[in-house]
Amino acid sequence: MMRVLLVVLSLISPSLAWAAEPFARASVEDGGNIVPGQQVRVDVDIFVPDFFTSPPQFPLFDLPNALVTLPEERTQNITQTIDGVQYSGIRRTYAIVPQAPGAFTLPEIDVDLGYSVDGTPTRTTVKILPVSFAVGGFTSADQPSIAFAARNLSLEQSFDRDARSLEVGDALVRTITVTAEDTQAMMIPPIAAGNAEGLRQYEKSPKIEDGIAVGRETASRRTETYVYTADRDGSFVIPAVSYEWFDVASHETKSNSLPPITVAVSAAGSETAIKPVVDDVQEDRPHVSRQKIALAITAFLALVFLVWLALRLFPILARRIAEARHRRLSSHGYRLKLLRQTIRTGNDPDIYSGLHAWSRSLGYRTLAAWVDEGPDDLAVQVDILSRKLFQGSREELDRIKLAAVVEFGNASRMLPMSALPPLNPSPRAVA
Repeated sequence: MMRVLLVVLSLISPSLAWAAEPFARASVEDGGNIVPGQQVRVDVDIFVPDFFTSPPQFPLFDLPNALVTLPEERTQNITQTIDGVQYSGIRRTYAIVPQAPGAFTLPEIDVDLGYSVDGTPTRTTVKILPVSFAVGGFTSADQPSIAFAARNLSLEQSFDRDARSLEVGDALVRTITVTAEDTQAMMIPPIAAGNAEGLRQYEKSPKIEDGIAVGRETASRRTETYVYTADRDGSFVIPAVSYEWFDVASHETKSNSLPPITVAVSAAGSETAIKPVVDDVQEDRPHVSRQKIALAITAFLALVFLVWLALRLFPILARRIAEARHRRLSSHGYRLKLLRQTIRTGNDPDIYSGLHAWSRSLGYRTLAAWVDEGPDDLAVQVDILSRKLFQGSREELDRIKLAAVVEFGNASRMLPMSALPPLNPSPRAVA
């Protein structure tokens, strides 16, 4: 009986392993008490058996009455075991900002990826099933005129000089920043700075930033800059600022403010200039004037000729320089130098991408095909790199050894020189 059971299990186990397929799931981080303007984070996990051979391509999608973004955050590597099969996973997070109350349902999303099936790279598409969340109204009776919800908002201002010690004609630069968590910088409303009576006021284009480090958290920031000048002396007042927003933590409308600023302008200091007196002014003689005119005409004609010559030769010289630079950047040796520099100083995803591009430039269809024909040290280091990226392995990559063996390649397979930019250009190379 035991022998029969073992035979049955041996027949079933391969089919179970073969049936392991990639899958996806999505979840809303905060599914309750959501208000218009509040940022909702939707986590999407993609799982594959074994490991990824190419990362998932997460697309953007349209959602009526909502702003959908994919923040530039580092992906998370996760693992999970289901029915005895170990899956490798990658997590990305969508940021969704609803603009009105109601029910929101994300559409079905297709994600392209590559994974290993018995050591063979395979392309496939997984579907993310729709998830829903509800958005209610503001619980406060005094809801903000602009639907802007955030957490831990701060309003600050600074000046480039003392506002009480200006002179007529001086410029005073005022910088106001709004910093808030759980929102996108593009969603932060403009600041109503008002007008300072008696002062000329100029406003620069606002600067918006996401991913600002605030302690252990990240925030978004809007920076507005104003320049004030005075045409006369006197005392002037820059009005106070009031900024309303909805706090998603306490679910109430709050207001941050900046105090009024007094600007004191004094008259500019002046000095009486002494007009120089010329005692002996001699008139130019006629022949001297003619010589000056002839010299001026000659100099003008020479200048015109030089400009014409420069316009004729500049395109030729620029083309020659560009061709020489392109030949240098596209050369085999220079591309190898950049690849080795990436291996020594780059992060793991950049090294993996660089190895892919290098193998294709040598005429190999895949990285695996290039590695198969290379030395053992190359295969070992690429395998360590793949496990670190797609299986969360903690093995250390030997960068020196990998940089030493990447020069391998079949010269007869090498592709012709490409017109594309060089492989993984460094900032110094681009400059």
